[in-house]
Amino acid sequence: MSGDETPDPRPVVLARREVARSRLFRIEELDLRFSNGAERTYERLPATGHRAVMVVAVDDAGDVLLISEYMAGFHAYQLTLPKGAADPGESLEEAANRELKEEAGFGARRIEVLKELSVAPGHMGFTQTVVLATGLYAESLPGDEPEPLEVSRWPLDDIDGLFAREDFCEARAIAALHLARMRLEGLSPGAKRSGRQSA
Repeated sequence: MSGDETPDPRPVVLARREVARSRLFRIEELDLRFSNGAERTYERLPATGHRAVMVVAVDDAGDVLLISEYMAGFHAYQLTLPKGAADPGESLEEAANRELKEEAGFGARRIEVLKELSVAPGHMGFTQTVVLATGLYAESLPGDEPEPLEVSRWPLDDIDGLFAREDFCEARAIAALHLARMRLEGLSPGAKRSGRQSA
């Protein structure tokens, strides 16, 4: 190791085992040794290699598009943002536009990648990239949802009212809306204020 290299602070992986697999998920056990000598076994859902997007679509009136979707984890319908996995060979921008058309019935003339978010990083290796979609126009594509999704609009300048709703509680969607509002207000680092142009 050269003098300017920083030692890897991560624990040493002593062993790695797959303990379960389903159609969607793998569960791994990691035997780890930390720098102080402590050894532990962690369980995790490792990354699958598929990239995913969450779309904050804002129309010319300043409203964000929401969908009402069945969430199996809670056996309930909740409000959220359009989202999904990128197909092989598809860019994040292309995936976002496709998912928006499939789930909300709109395409976007402008799509900007905002930030990659982790999901429960203590246990999962999954990430989802937040994108901002503007310059919306009506266009639908057939999706893979088992039922039509209900689409609604919410004023971006009343996001606090949306956050107060009991049926809007997905942490990724809340973070995505904060990121989009900061970008549109020119508050995020290096951001330029986005003027709403007619579609």
